[in-house]
Amino acid sequence: MSQITQLLKQHRRNLHTYPETAWTEFQTTWYIYQQLMTLPFKLRLGKEILNEAFVLNRDEEEVKSSTKRALNNGVPKEFIHILDEFTGVMATFETHKSGPTFVLRFDIDALPIQETEDAQHLPNLLGFRSRHDNCMHACGHDFHTAIGLVLARWISEQRAKLRGKIILLFQPAEEGSRGARAVSASGLLDEADYFAAAHVGMMARTGEVVIDPYGFLCGTKFNVDFKGRAAHCASEPEAGKNALAAACSAFMLLQGISRSSKGASRINVGKLSGGRGRNIIPDQAYMEIDLRGETTEVNDYLVKRTQEILKGTAQSLDVQLSMTVYDINNDPELVEYLKEVASQCPLVKAVTTHSDFGGSEDASIIIKRIQQLFGKCIYFVIGADRTAGHHQPDFDADEAALEIGFEMFKGLIQKINGC
Repeated sequence: MSQITQLLKQHRRNLHTYPETAWTEFQTTWYIYQQLMTLPFKLRLGKEILNEAFVLNRDEEEVKSSTKRALNNGVPKEFIHILDEFTGVMATFETHKSGPTFVLRFDIDALPIQETEDAQHLPNLLGFRSRHDNCMHACGHDFHTAIGLVLARWISEQRAKLRGKIILLFQPAEEGSRGARAVSASGLLDEADYFAAAHVGMMARTGEVVIDPYGFLCGTKFNVDFKGRAAHCASEPEAGKNALAAACSAFMLLQGISRSSKGASRINVGKLSGGRGRNIIPDQAYMEIDLRGETTEVNDYLVKRTQEILKGTAQSLDVQLSMTVYDINNDPELVEYLKEVASQCPLVKAVTTHSDFGGSEDASIIIKRIQQLFGKCIYFVIGADRTAGHHQPDFDADEAALEIGFEMFKGLIQKINGC
């Protein structure tokens, strides 16, 4: 077993033993800090990496009980004080040489699931099962964090060959709580030229890498134009076709879309404008709509109902409709880079370009912001054979995925750095 493989497994198993749910990752943050504190990174912790106004679904009582548990497990009181009741680490490596800023994100939270007691479950066999009741790394974030930590050590060792700036984000609260929103709103990642994140397991097997998955962002944006006919509102109103009335009707109907029982959803009309003057039947109107679904299925449901409402209101008021639909996608340049990296990695046995991710990911929030600022982003899948589905009590994944993930991120850094 190579030193890299041994270290990856060691970190993964240590993290698996002490899982913590969203916004309560105090012991996990301390573990990450301990691994990074001797390396040449500038470290920001807890509240320093967040915009607190954008924090969602954070239970104050759960936070307090988790800080007490962390203290009982040996986390220093001074460190808890520094965190100021928030979690997560942002590690910045500055080469002081001209080059791009590259952000790599690794989520650190676990799930409120009781781990199986099945004796054949690997964490039970090898003694690294969760020691926290009703809490388990049942999605692979322990894999992600371990990869990030070993990558930090590699960056430190290779620092003479690197250029630009590399930021490793160990992000809290991916599961349901949308920690990426608070991190993104801090503005600390706005300088990113490139961004990358990944997930182990999902729809791919060990040795397979999915370069350009779709459906993982679970968000769709609509720009909508209604075109009618202008006419004088007093002398000839019957000659007009009111585009603004169609847009307003659509606005009200969109608010009434039934929510799905299969996951959380959000519908927002963020912009509505139209018309030309108080005495003119409005011949044009414009809307910007933002849809979010907790899963691909929920998002697809919202998209379908939105399209039906927009087409229906346009038809009922006899105006023309045009829609531009935006899904956040991986940047083609990074897709090509990652294909090249995968082709040169002996551990990768199969490369899949396009496949349905089948779940949501709050990395989409960071990706959207960075892409709006003209940065380039990619999210990919590191295949891993699984004992059960994600978010299940008997979930475990093939640890061979750890080294594959490390090699993929390492190769992407080398490709972007030109080294």
